[in-house]
Amino acid sequence: MVGKQPGPGRMERADSTQRSQRARDHREGSDAGGSFGRPDPGLLESVYAACPCRELEPVNLAYERQASLAVYYEDVRLACGYRTDIIVAQDVILEINSIEHILPLYEAQVLTYLRPSSCKLGLLRNFNTVLLKNGLLKNGLRRFIP
Repeated sequence: MVGKQPGPGRMERADSTQRSQRARDHREGSDAGGSFGRPDPGLLESVYAACPCRELEPVNLAYERQASLAVYYEDVRLACGYRTDIIVAQDVILEINSIEHILPLYEAQVLTYLRPSSCKLGLLRNFNTVLLKNGLLKNGLRRFIP
């Protein structure tokens, strides 16, 4: 019959088949099935910030999330301050976004965070980008040196 919907048993088997394929993809190291290995676009920034930290833990690289940076005005340290997403090994500021395009505003933000810090490098990572083969990013990572 034309237009007939599959019964619940058929839909459950299809869902089960898709889950099995994603599990196989995960075991084989493929990203084809969804969010195994990387989060999909559309999540909260806090989820994306947790991902690099998860990568840093097994290699024992020190990091600090939501690290505070001092703000000075006329040689007076103000109580308010900047909060960076992640500082890695006290050398690299990692700012996380999930935006359509990296705008100059976000680039300026990283440069502003670098000035009062002792960090030697700033990275701006946009998780709302297309991944190319072998995990290479397209328009998703910018590097800044003060």
